[in-house]
Amino acid sequence: MTILDRHPEKNLIRLQLSQNIVLRNLDPGSMAELESSLEISDLKKSEILLRQGNYQMEQYFVLDGILKRIVSSADAKEMILRFAIEKDIETSYAAWRLQRAAPYSIASVTKARVARMPLKKWAEFLDNHPKLKESFEFEVMRLMSEIMAHTITLHMLDAPGRVE
Repeated sequence: MTILDRHPEKNLIRLQLSQNIVLRNLDPGSMAELESSLEISDLKKSEILLRQGNYQMEQYFVLDGILKRIVSSADAKEMILRFAIEKDIETSYAAWRLQRAAPYSIASVTKARVARMPLKKWAEFLDNHPKLKESFEFEVMRLMSEIMAHTITLHMLDAPGRVE
C-alpha cells in the first residue's frame, strides 16, 4: 500500500495527477508505479519548498494552489521568475543534472497541495519511460525559455518586477 492509497482524498489526487501537463499521457501501470514514490504535501501560504543554494532537490507536481519560483540577490532583493498553478510542474531538474545548487527558491503563494519526490527517483523513473522523459525535458526547456524571455523583458523595461 502506497502513501497515496492511505490518503483520504486519494481519488481526487489521482484525478489531478492524471491531468498534469507531464503525466497526462502516462498509462495506468506506469502511473501506479510512480504513485509508489510520491509524497503528498499540503502547504501553507509562503511555505518554502526549495531554498536557493540547496542541493537537495525534488520534483513537484502542482495539484492545487499557486507556487512561485524566485531568485534572491545578496542584498535580499527578489525577482519572481514564474508562477506554477494546478496541472503544472515545478522543478530544478537542470541544476540537479548539472550537479549545481538550486539557482532559485520555490515557495507557495497560496495554500497549495503538491505531489513530490526526490529528483534522483524521478530521473530513474524517467530513464525507464523514454517517451515521458522526452516530453518532460521538452516542458523544462519550454519553461526555461519563457523565464528567459520574461527576465530579459524585465531588465529591458527596468520594470518594478523586483520585490523589495
